[in-house]
Amino acid sequence: MSNGRGLLVGTAVVLVGLAAAVVALTREQPLPALRQGGTLTVAGAMSGSTEGYARAVEPRDFHFPQDHGPHPEYRTEWWYWTGNLETEDGRAFGYQFTLFRNALAPKATPRDSAWGTSQVYMGHFTVTDVDGGGFHASERFSRVALGLSGATAQPLKVWLEDWEAVSAGPSTWPLRLRAQTDTVALELLLEPGKPPVLHGERGLSQKSAERGNASYYYSMTRMPSRGTVRVDGRTYPVTGHSWMDREWSTSALGADQVGWDWFSLQLSDGSELMYYQLRHRDGSPDAFSSGLWVPPEGAGEAVHVGRDDMKLTVLDTWKSPRSGGEYPSRWRMQVESLGLDLTVTPRLADQELPVTVRYWEGTVGLEGTRAGQPVTGRGYVELTGYADTQGARRRESQARGTPDAEAPRNIR
Repeated sequence: MSNGRGLLVGTAVVLVGLAAAVVALTREQPLPALRQGGTLTVAGAMSGSTEGYARAVEPRDFHFPQDHGPHPEYRTEWWYWTGNLETEDGRAFGYQFTLFRNALAPKATPRDSAWGTSQVYMGHFTVTDVDGGGFHASERFSRVALGLSGATAQPLKVWLEDWEAVSAGPSTWPLRLRAQTDTVALELLLEPGKPPVLHGERGLSQKSAERGNASYYYSMTRMPSRGTVRVDGRTYPVTGHSWMDREWSTSALGADQVGWDWFSLQLSDGSELMYYQLRHRDGSPDAFSSGLWVPPEGAGEAVHVGRDDMKLTVLDTWKSPRSGGEYPSRWRMQVESLGLDLTVTPRLADQELPVTVRYWEGTVGLEGTRAGQPVTGRGYVELTGYADTQGARRRESQARGTPDAEAPRNIR
C-alpha cells in the first residue's frame, strides 16, 4: 500500500462507480460514489466478484523488464511515483503521479464499436509547492480504446491521454514522466538507482487473512530524478529522488479494515523505510500491518518490519476545512531492532486530494537517529479512511448554494 498504497487507494478509488460510468466515460464526467451507511468505505469499494481473474496466492518469480509492464489477468494494477525535488537555490516541491489500470470484466467481450473496452485507466497527479504553500491535485479517467490509455512492457510505456511514463530510449531506463494541468506541469527523467526490492514473502504481499487477499508488490526506493516543474506559469529546473511502487492484484482488504497510514521515507544515511499501518474500525492496527527497511547500497539485505517491531505514535492532527476529516499530522516512528527513532512531519499541512475518494497524500520531512547517529530525510505519507466523502460534498454544495447531487466532483 507489505501493503502498498497503490493496492489500497488504487482498488478503492478505481472500482468506485467505474462499471456504471464506462459506457459514457469522459475526462470531465462526474462518477457515482459507492457508499455504505452514508460514508464511502474501503470494504464497500473492495467488493465485487473475483471470479475469472487471476489471484495472488503464492510467491512467484519476478522478471524484468517484463514485470514493469501490465498484468491484465488481474483485476487491478498501478504504477505509483512520488518524489521530493529542489531547485538549485533550494525551492522545494513534492509530486505524486499515479496511473491505475482496472478491469471491468475478466475477459474482453467482442464489440462492434472501436470504443468498446473491458479496461479503464485512472490517473492522479499532484504537485506540492512547499515554499509557495500551494497544493495542486487532479484526477482523470479514460478507457483502453483508440489509444487513449494503456501500457506496454518493452519499451516501458504507461499512459492516460497526455499523462505518461515512457522509456526515454531503447532500454527501460531512464524513464520519462510527463503530466500537466492548467496550473502545473511535471517533466522528469528517472534513473533506476537501487534495484527493485520485493515486499512480503518474495513479492507476495498478504493484505488480510483470506487466501488470495494479496498482491504482487515491489518498489524502487531511491531513483535519481531531474527535470522541470511548472507552477502558475513559471518553470523551475529541479533535481531530487523519486520512489516507485508497482502492484497488481484481484482482491485485498478484509471487511474490518477501513483505512491505512502508509510511509515511504528516504533517510540521509542512504537507507529507506516503507511502513503501512492498516486500521480496524475501532482504530486499532491490523496484524497484517508491515514494512521494509532497505539499507544503504552495498550494506546488506533489506529487513522486514512487522507490526510488533514498529511503535507508531501520533503527535499531532490536522482537520480538513473541506471534508471535515481529521488526519494524523505528525508521528514518532521507533524500530528498536534497527536503532531507528524518527519524527515525521508534513511539509505542508493541507495535502488532501479532493478526488473521487478523498485521501491525504503529501511530502514530509523527518529527523531523528539511526544506530545513535543523527539522520534527516524526505518522504511521502498516504492517509486513507479519515474523511466522510458524503459529508464533505454536502458542505461543499451548501457553500456553493447548489443541491448535493450537483456538487462539482473535481475531476479533470
